[in-house]
Amino acid sequence: MTNDAPGGRAGEARSPALSRAVAVEPAKFAAAHWGHAPLLSRAAELAGPDGFTDLLSPAAVDELLSRRGLRTPFLRVAKQGSVLPAARFTGSGGAGAEIGDQVLDDQVMRLYADGATLVLQGLHRIWPPLIDYARRLGAELHRPLQVNAYLTPPASRGFSTHYDTHDVFVLQVDGTKRWRIHEPVLPDPLEKQPWGGRAEEVDATAHGEPALDVVLSPGDALYLPRGWLHSARAQGTRSLHLTIGVRALTRYALVEELLTLASADARLRAGLPYGMDVSDPDAIEPELTETVEALRDWLGTVTPREVAARLRERDWPAARPAPIGPLAQLDFAAGLGPDDEIAVRDGLRWRLADDGAEHVVLHLVGRTLRFPAYCAPALRMALGGRARRVADLPLDTDADRLVLARRLLTEALVVPG
Repeated sequence: MTNDAPGGRAGEARSPALSRAVAVEPAKFAAAHWGHAPLLSRAAELAGPDGFTDLLSPAAVDELLSRRGLRTPFLRVAKQGSVLPAARFTGSGGAGAEIGDQVLDDQVMRLYADGATLVLQGLHRIWPPLIDYARRLGAELHRPLQVNAYLTPPASRGFSTHYDTHDVFVLQVDGTKRWRIHEPVLPDPLEKQPWGGRAEEVDATAHGEPALDVVLSPGDALYLPRGWLHSARAQGTRSLHLTIGVRALTRYALVEELLTLASADARLRAGLPYGMDVSDPDAIEPELTETVEALRDWLGTVTPREVAARLRERDWPAARPAPIGPLAQLDFAAGLGPDDEIAVRDGLRWRLADDGAEHVVLHLVGRTLRFPAYCAPALRMALGGRARRVADLPLDTDADRLVLARRLLTEALVVPG
């Protein structure tokens, strides 16, 4: 008995997050653009509120830089293609907050006024509207996300032409910015294949005719697959935009996990012969042949279940579920009654599996929880999506229902419904 679920509340009323970033239907986006080609979406074509200032605004940037105790690495500062040392804009927070890597708003202001671009990093962890939006978009794409904001002075460029090893959605918040997009020099680069290793080729391609040359205005959005070259320059006023990076999971990841699993095969763990000159192709040839044969034999025994289990360990920790209020959560658990409702924590990743005849195990990120087997139907109901009354959990008594519900609350698996 197994069940994999990303959490989320079934039937929750909200507009699909993807429709705020792309102006085509999801099926068309997946077929024609996802991983293949850029997509420009103008503000008038997109769903949701006008623009993106509900997600981040210039006033919100001021608050983050001055009143939130921001620390590195949540801020980078770049100028003329180079990242400035953090010591240029960080220091102690003063009495009671002497940590030395806190952002100094006055220093940041001077650097920005002198032409530096400010990069607010990891906003999906620290700014509530983006925490919520990134979680919804990540659930729709089934991929973990990261969100940065780029504040560029008028007529300035923070970074030279480069490519990213993840897909990107660009959401223009304030001002205008000109983007020049070129086709990849390396299609579908892996995370360990950054653009710096191909800097000369990137630079040469950037001097050619772009595939797309466009100015983004407030409310416009741009999708870029990983590997596509891009550079951007603010126009007559400052520019503020969000970049949402979507981490790729590739076939190469399958290969990596297969090789990890291959360590179970004794033939593949065997050492090379004593005294072998590994730089001699003739010496290597028989060992290589035997290794390839052993690997081929072993690959024929691997099951999708084994690979899926490895990929879960890689994928699940990359995204966090919705925030909880620890004090409110514990207060609710302490006063819980049969008529109270509970709902799965939005974004929770879980899998329920048999553990012999008498128990089931709930697999979570970084931990497992063991329950009596008779709790399985109640666990599935409580974690299944929509809010449920404690009294409706399929257990024999209210006492059993309350014990299970309180445990799920204190383990931060469910929240008040």
